Amino acid sequence: MTKNEGTIDRTVRAIVGIACIVAAFMMPANGLTVLFYIVGVVAIITAITGFCALYKIVGIDTRKK
Repeated sequence: MTKNEGTIDRTVRAIVGIACIVAAFMMPANGLTVLFYIVGVVAIITAITGFCALYKIVGIDTRKK
């Protein structure tokens, strides 16, 4: 597994992930809450690892070369 996310991409994913989890925590429990938790966790995991499977499938690489 090679990294395919640049620094800015990873930073934005981390911020969006944290925002989604905080928003889900603050809203009443429903299906949308679960979606926000899932999106938040996936965004944080991809930010930490630097790898996005969707980027791999599409052939995108945001790292500076």
